[in-house]
Amino acid sequence: MALKGVKVVEMMGLAPGPLCGTLLADFGATVTVVQKMNPSPFDVMSNGKRMISVNLKTEEGVNVIKKLCANSDVLLDTFRPGVMEKLGLGPEYLMKENSRLIYARLTGYGQDGFYKNKAGHDINYVAMSGILSLLGKNRQPPTPPLNLLSDFAGGGVLCALGILLALFERTKSGKGQIIDTSMTEGAAYIGKWLFKSRELPIWSGEPGTNALDGGFACYQSYKTKDGKFMAVGALEPQFYSNFLKGLELPEDEYPQVGNNEHCKKTIQEVFLKKTQEEWCQIFENLDACVTPVVNIDEVDKHKFRVSDSAFRRDADGVVVPEPAPKMSRTPGISSSHKPLPVPGQHTIEILRELRYSKVDIEELIKNQHVYAVTKSNI
Repeated sequence: MALKGVKVVEMMGLAPGPLCGTLLADFGATVTVVQKMNPSPFDVMSNGKRMISVNLKTEEGVNVIKKLCANSDVLLDTFRPGVMEKLGLGPEYLMKENSRLIYARLTGYGQDGFYKNKAGHDINYVAMSGILSLLGKNRQPPTPPLNLLSDFAGGGVLCALGILLALFERTKSGKGQIIDTSMTEGAAYIGKWLFKSRELPIWSGEPGTNALDGGFACYQSYKTKDGKFMAVGALEPQFYSNFLKGLELPEDEYPQVGNNEHCKKTIQEVFLKKTQEEWCQIFENLDACVTPVVNIDEVDKHKFRVSDSAFRRDADGVVVPEPAPKMSRTPGISSSHKPLPVPGQHTIEILRELRYSKVDIEELIKNQHVYAVTKSNI
């Protein structure tokens, strides 16, 4: 795989950090997760990674991380600004010992600025990015877009991009560098087109009244007879024409622009007359940008899914997307195909790789500087 041989140390955090580590693991990187002695109950992203449990409150535990970073390519820091420095694991020390180390920091508000030490979640970061102001309707409070925009797109994905850029640059300079990924700034950057297109006619009205935010009848989701939904994106005239053809509505009575509320009301009534399956059959041969809203738990089995290789089910039967983008020579292999490791599962294996002796490993475990799930292989 493309990242084979790249060693990543992931300081366990919440969703965006583990996603970043998983993206790297899916394309071949060896990712070692550093977990605290008390395991996280929310870990669902450590499949295919190695797990070491370390007591970061002891000098001996911190020394384990120092040795690990001295032998790695990337460190993924998911803590608030200053936490790693207090532990003696800041970039000044670690990069002095390993000048090729890429020190990737992933936080809500970045390492500088007014809010850098404040707690927050995706909704706060999207709010501060300016993007949440666009997600309202009818002058109602904006709706948070799950935790996709800041946690995952602006956070995990952009941090992974930064790591790849730094790895590429290192091939020329031979040096690592510090990456500061702010989920707030990341969400804004993901929305760069929205910032640059504010003067276009498609944004002439209040949020919720425009072409792409639910204001137009031709860009909506509609409920079907069986309680499911269809998504309509018939923005171009030729697609809108085919859309009305599928609904059996005359174009002269239902123009694409103007009288939107009348059009929406009629279209809603028409969609309620047939099931989702029946509408899929109608639009199967009409190029109208109309698709079913596929349930997340059935997306791999739906006959109109994107492709046979887009999703698979893990050992627990949970639907998991396969790595994207697809690569012709070095494709990714989903780490979700592997079991979720238990805390401390690889502690002994990793310590042996770091050349700790059998006696040293026994002492580290005995004095609770690390936790190992078994001592059988010391």
